[in-house]
Amino acid sequence: MNRFIASTLSLTALAVTTGCMSPPKGLDLAPTRPSADSKYLVTLQPPAKPAAINQLHAWQVKLTSPSGVPVANARIQVDGGMPQHGHGLPTRPQVTRELPGGRYLIEGMKFSMTGWWEIKLAIDGPAGADRVTFNTVVTEPGTRL
Repeated sequence: MNRFIASTLSLTALAVTTGCMSPPKGLDLAPTRPSADSKYLVTLQPPAKPAAINQLHAWQVKLTSPSGVPVANARIQVDGGMPQHGHGLPTRPQVTRELPGGRYLIEGMKFSMTGWWEIKLAIDGPAGADRVTFNTVVTEPGTRL
């Protein structure tokens, strides 16, 4: 292999590895955001006690109309993963029950490593179907997300 090709491959590998080690600059970590088509205002709440790597934990979702009225009787599917690594969540978290005030309990969440994770919610509620994606960065095992 000539030196030019070897150098190019080494620089590419370094760029890919370095890119995966830290989240993008300016990553939006807001816990509340409108859904993609603005049908809902969604808040994602991590567990009160910081979750440790490779341990199951539960999150809550608060779902309201854009004007702030709690939304009941919605169906929410949970997905996500690590965009920089190209893999999904190591578990299949699910909404296991509806709580008062437009809140929903997600159980079965787990992160298998530190880094940037996306949590994607597909919502089917009274205003119709919509979706929202949240970013979270897991910095160390057992630290606040």
